[in-house]
Amino acid sequence: MTDGEGDPAVDPQDAIDAETARRATERDPRIAERTAGEVQEGVPFIGAGPGDPGLLTVTGRELVEDADLVVHAGSLVNSELLEAYGDDAEQVNSVGKDLEELVPLMQDAYEDGREVVRLHSGDPAIYGAAVEQMDALEHEGVPTYVVPGVTSAFAASATLRTQLTLNGVANHVAFTRPQGKTLDPEDDHISDFVQKGDVTVCIYLGTHAVAETMQRLLDDGADPDTPVAVVYHASWPDEDVVEGTVATIGDRLDEAGYRASAMVVVGPAAQKAGYERSYLYGDWANGSETDDASEADD
Repeated sequence: MTDGEGDPAVDPQDAIDAETARRATERDPRIAERTAGEVQEGVPFIGAGPGDPGLLTVTGRELVEDADLVVHAGSLVNSELLEAYGDDAEQVNSVGKDLEELVPLMQDAYEDGREVVRLHSGDPAIYGAAVEQMDALEHEGVPTYVVPGVTSAFAASATLRTQLTLNGVANHVAFTRPQGKTLDPEDDHISDFVQKGDVTVCIYLGTHAVAETMQRLLDDGADPDTPVAVVYHASWPDEDVVEGTVATIGDRLDEAGYRASAMVVVGPAAQKAGYERSYLYGDWANGSETDDASEADD
């Protein structure tokens, strides 16, 4: 990538640092001027959803259909989606390409007047690496924006026919990942979340380490009977569900042979167990709760 005069362009990390420093003193005016879902000038970073082409948003689909270049997250994006909506575009797999290659690829295409789309799996906000690409492009004068997508935790919840929050069972949801090459042990808070008791814990990027993660939970005193559901390839044609508990799910998943591409849901909400009727369609809905409160005030 060059600045048009033969000199090397800014290093991506330098661009990221510069954009970070700028945000410390300047608020991006687009935050006040634009809304999520609005088609804007520049390169859209689109959440492709969990897999099923039908779970791509309408705006995302239209942008992919109009694209000249689709840079996508390899096998994490269903090939059926690319065939259905992006068949007329040049398609580039981003797997194995670093920022030094991806940024000029998208910049050059955009500056040539082509419609460029960056397609991430799920939603770009959850364990994606969208912002670093966006910062590098913005620093080179290429505007960017985000089109949200459906994250795999929501697809897994739909497959399990449950809610991630359930009255009397789970008041909170934690999106997390286990320790490993990119997360130090002291930054792994899965045990903290599980032991709070009213948290549905959705573990991303941890299919290969379920057995080890569950053993750490047991060592930390977690209830071995805590329900766990593992949804492999949520919303894909080969979707599969393995269910168990903190004590049993590791062995069951090993038997199933899945080592990647699964969402691990820990907590009673995974089984729709023990929840209570909500107020939404109870006393609050018919006004009796309000009336009782008024009488008490009198």
